[in-house]
Amino acid sequence: MKQRTVLVTCVDKYMGRAIVDRLTELDFRVLTDTQALVEQSQCEELVRSVGEVDILIANLAEPPRSSPVQAIQNEDWTTLFSTLVDPLMFLVRAITPQMLDRQSGKIIAVTSAAPLKGLANNASYCAARGAQNAFIKAVGLELARSNIQVNAIAQNYINNNTYYPSRLLDDEKFLDHVRRNVPTNQVGSSEETAELAAYLASEKCNHMVGQIIPLAGGWAT
Repeated sequence: MKQRTVLVTCVDKYMGRAIVDRLTELDFRVLTDTQALVEQSQCEELVRSVGEVDILIANLAEPPRSSPVQAIQNEDWTTLFSTLVDPLMFLVRAITPQMLDRQSGKIIAVTSAAPLKGLANNASYCAARGAQNAFIKAVGLELARSNIQVNAIAQNYINNNTYYPSRLLDDEKFLDHVRRNVPTNQVGSSEETAELAAYLASEKCNHMVGQIIPLAGGWAT
C-alpha cells in the first residue's frame, strides 16, 4: 500500500506535536510546518512547496482574548479571525484542487468545542472558532461526492501547550474548576486527540464527512 503523506500545520502549537508523533508511529509520511500562518501567500506557498498531500491537518491556535462583550477590542477580534479563520480557508482553498484532480483526500481541522456550548466573556474566540466549524461543515458536504472527507475535531479540556499546559494539571484551583464543569472530572490527554486524528486520516474512515466532533469530556456534546 502506498505510504500516505500528511501535512500538519503550526506543529509547535496546540495539538501539532502529539498528532505528528502518532501519525509517524503509524508510518504516515509526515510533513510539518512551524510558521504562524496568517497571510494568504504563506498558505499558498506552503501547499506549493510540499507537493502532493493526501491529508491536510489544519492545526491552528490563538489565545482567546477574553473580555466582556462591551469591552471587545477591534484588534483582538481581528487577530482571532486572521489567525484562526482566514488561514483555514486559505489552506483548504489551496489544497483542494489537487485532491479534486485525484478524487481523493482528507482534511482535518483541529478547532474547538467552545462555540458548541458558548463561553461567557469569550464571544470573540467563540465567533472565530464557530466560523471555523461552520466552514468545515459546509466544505465537508461540498467535497464528499469527490471522495474527499473533511471533518473537525472540536476539543476542549485537552492537555496542550496553548490552552491547557501541563503546569495547570497541578493547580488545585484549576482542578476544582474541572471537577465542577467537566463530566469526566479530568483534562484529556493529547494522545486522545492524536488517536482521533489518526482515525480520521486512515483509510478506515470514508463515511464521515462534514462532522464537528466534540472531544471535551462531556463539557460539550
